[in-house]
Amino acid sequence: MLLCILTVIGVIALDQLTKLWVLDALLPIGTYRLWDGVLHFTYVENRGAAFGMLANHRWVFMTVSTVAIIAMFLYVAIAKPKGKLELVSLSFIIGGGIGNMIDRIFRGFVVDFIDVTCINFFVFNVADSFVCVGAALLVLSVLLETKAADKGVPHAD
Repeated sequence: MLLCILTVIGVIALDQLTKLWVLDALLPIGTYRLWDGVLHFTYVENRGAAFGMLANHRWVFMTVSTVAIIAMFLYVAIAKPKGKLELVSLSFIIGGGIGNMIDRIFRGFVVDFIDVTCINFFVFNVADSFVCVGAALLVLSVLLETKAADKGVPHAD
């Protein structure tokens, strides 16, 4: 449980520190071309869910996010993840969810700024990255656990 708490705190801190930097340094200029045509930092106020979908439904996202975060914390505390990979993946998702929840509560929107212009992708932030990486790692953890169970061998991360 300690690993989960420390990971969540680290994810939230990294997310909020980058957003404070964006609000201080990037907001006045709007866009900074880190690598022109490839990677820009572009200030965006995201009032929707992931990637700006369903804008202006803040309370719905806050409610769903709160329930999901509490459910994942309870799973970690009560059911105990099967290995470190599952624990870290859930911690990434929880930390990213809380990072964006902080924005929704205190700003009314989520600060996004990572703009991968070479593939014309949505603008996102550090919390979004941790949620996505955490989800991918969770899928990997489940696949490894399933494979180990099929072989009759206990899975170890």
